[in-house]
Amino acid sequence: MSNDLRLDEFGEGGLPDAGGHEDKTAGDLAPVFDVPVNISAVLGRANLSVAQLLQLAQGSVLELDRKVGEAIDIYVNNRLVARGEVVIVDERLGVTMTEIIKDGDAQA
Repeated sequence: MSNDLRLDEFGEGGLPDAGGHEDKTAGDLAPVFDVPVNISAVLGRANLSVAQLLQLAQGSVLELDRKVGEAIDIYVNNRLVARGEVVIVDERLGVTMTEIIKDGDAQA
């Protein structure tokens, strides 16, 4: 089986045309299951000058741009994909996703 694609195999969306083929399943994604991704849960942000940063010490409080109870942003490879809430799981912090962000819906 050749991995070479011909130009006439592409549909309007720029991907090979799957016309008439079976529906894809999660098993079809098996080749990418082991690809590592970086996941970040952002509680909030703050802007500081270098002088302010150097004044921080143990016990300092840093005010973030979010309110208590407001959803946090969940990024995969620096791309906003969801919003969620902080939860505690076996004495560790975790995140539960409450909203999936579709392309074009992100207001980062």
